[in-house]
Amino acid sequence: MDEALLRSLTPSVLAILVRRGADFAAAEDAVQDALVEAVRTWPAGPPRDPKGWLVTVAWRRFLDATRADTARRRREDLVDEEPPPGPAPAVDDTLRLYFLCAHPSLTPSSAVALTLRAVGGLTTRQIARAYLVPEATMAQRISRAKRTVSGVRFDRPGDVATVLRVLYLVFNEGYSGDIDLAAEAIRLTRQLAARVDHPEVAGLLALMLIHHARRATRTAPDGSLVPLAEQDRGRWDTGSIAEGVRVLQAALARDRLGEFQAQAAIAALHADAPTAEQTDWVQIVEWYDELVLLTDSPVVRLNRAVAVGEADGPRAGLAALAALDDALPRHTAVAAYLHERDGDAVTAARLYAEAARKAPNLAERDHLTRQAARLNSARRSG
Repeated sequence: MDEALLRSLTPSVLAILVRRGADFAAAEDAVQDALVEAVRTWPAGPPRDPKGWLVTVAWRRFLDATRADTARRRREDLVDEEPPPGPAPAVDDTLRLYFLCAHPSLTPSSAVALTLRAVGGLTTRQIARAYLVPEATMAQRISRAKRTVSGVRFDRPGDVATVLRVLYLVFNEGYSGDIDLAAEAIRLTRQLAARVDHPEVAGLLALMLIHHARRATRTAPDGSLVPLAEQDRGRWDTGSIAEGVRVLQAALARDRLGEFQAQAAIAALHADAPTAEQTDWVQIVEWYDELVLLTDSPVVRLNRAVAVGEADGPRAGLAALAALDDALPRHTAVAAYLHERDGDAVTAARLYAEAARKAPNLAERDHLTRQAARLNSARRSG
């Protein structure tokens, strides 16, 4: 069974049913039934036209459900309109599904789950394992999302920015269970880039490719975090970096700068440096200045303070940090790093320990705790 083929066909088959008049929830159920039937029967005799086969079976499953549901009399008129079996139409409505799954009425978590199910072709069980939640919980989340978007019709272009936010959320989930969500996000973003001509789509794809190229070096064999400056750059995926840079350069040439393009430019500068010491921090600060203008995000300003500390010295970084709310996530960790760079090991150790207590996850907490212990040990031995 070619699982990759099934997953690639899922969104277009679902879109065809929706275009024929099925509401999203009923169509998605019918497509899932067709996929189950394909898994059961294709190994013994795969069809010549897999997409056409899936459309035919899914449409019949939808009509069966329609006939059984007497409360939905409007749909009964569709029974006599079943098209004859044959090759599926060439129209590709996959892009509509992206916008539907990123509908503003959905919560971010629901939008992500629905995108993975409807566009990504993942099963509820796979999505639940990836997010480390019970399958029943994920099933309820997806069902609520499907009910929310049922009946939605598109009479104007969808919001590309919202779709990109959802894909970025998928990418940032990384890897857990048996599904690599970072790789899945790259696959879906490639698919979107092939269907919509927008420089920010290219910017997001470039950002994902460059970040993903460093994935193997981000953790040590014991699971501990490895900071960017300490990563083995010889193990970075140079092919992915080169592709990301090419995609980014083409996007930037269109002179329609957006947030993801600016983020990708920063990532590309890190990836281009042969060593951490050779990083072009001055140019990185300039890109952060662009990001601040685009987003006015406190988190961007926090990251800019780190870059300023590298480009102009730790005291300049601390001055930039002083203008920010100290309640920002990771503010204390940045302060600890800059104080250490400035030679104040006592303050840095105290702040590392404080940041560890605020850390959002175990790996980060352990890393910050080790930083504090390192400084305290050096001070005692000195």
